[in-house]
Amino acid sequence: MVKNIMIVGVGGQGALLASKTLGQVLLDAGYDVKVSEVHGMSQRGGSVVTYVRYGDKVYSPIVDKGEADFIVSFELLEAARYTEYLRKDGQIVVNTQKIDPMPVITGAAEYPADLEKKMSDSGLKVDALDCLTLAEEAGTSKAVNIVLMGRLSRYMDFPVEAWMTAIEKLVKPQFLEVNKKAFLLGRG
Repeated sequence: MVKNIMIVGVGGQGALLASKTLGQVLLDAGYDVKVSEVHGMSQRGGSVVTYVRYGDKVYSPIVDKGEADFIVSFELLEAARYTEYLRKDGQIVVNTQKIDPMPVITGAAEYPADLEKKMSDSGLKVDALDCLTLAEEAGTSKAVNIVLMGRLSRYMDFPVEAWMTAIEKLVKPQFLEVNKKAFLLGRG
């Protein structure tokens, strides 16, 4: 049985480290793992998507509509943008932060109101968390990605120690403690 996770956000938010951390946990647990490259305008603050698929044998890194077990989103609008990829019983884990896309910045559009409520009201399972505040509490606003991984870990059957080991393998020593703290704050 293959499980599918989409990590969505805005360029520069750390989606790559989040997907590498998740991939490392899954590899260490003995799964076949495929992680797609980050797609989108990652250098310009545009929408980015990373697919993480794991199981006994995974042949493709791409997640199709209606197949995602989880959508992990750095931003509310990005979560709403990808809901059609979620399975009927799938889970959204989302940072409540709002980052205005270019049409909103230029005044051509308005940021949609009540996205969290709209997603929940449509029957989606949404776990929304103020990851930015928790990352700042951990010591840096740049740890939103690891706060999100902490929150995701609540829904996955891997021990906290496995996540900590992955963080230790991927994060530079000077940022290790802040990232471990961020993970635990996200896990709650």
